[in-house]
Amino acid sequence: MTIKSDIDQHIKEAMKAKDKERLATLRQLKSALQNEEINSKGPLSADEEVTVVSREVKQTKEELEGYQKAEGDYAAVIDKLEKRLTELSRYLPEQMSEAEVEAAVREVITETGATGPSDKGAVLKVIMPKLKGKADGKFINETVSRLLKQ
Repeated sequence: MTIKSDIDQHIKEAMKAKDKERLATLRQLKSALQNEEINSKGPLSADEEVTVVSREVKQTKEELEGYQKAEGDYAAVIDKLEKRLTELSRYLPEQMSEAEVEAAVREVITETGATGPSDKGAVLKVIMPKLKGKADGKFINETVSRLLKQ
């Protein structure tokens, strides 16, 4: 089954359960997928669906971090965003651990013959497609930077 068909099923479940927050999240994700289909002028592949979900997760994380850093009483908003993030994450492939990401980055560094920070772009060019949807891009970037400085 595709992510889109899973979302359709989960929308029905959320409607029956009268779970308004979950329903809103699912509808927004479905809308993002439909917009991407319109832009690409055809059905999305599984990788493209993961890309759209990853983008939604990233935006939600950034929004959540903003509210967490902000002064004021945003507990309700933070709670809502955390639930949204949990719901969106269900549609991503299983996330790799830090050790797995580091091992994959070390392997690519060896493959590409990278020796220092100036080779970061070459490493990222190879590693990002391999780990797409399986690990946070920001974390991958930080890991590459850290390992190339050693």
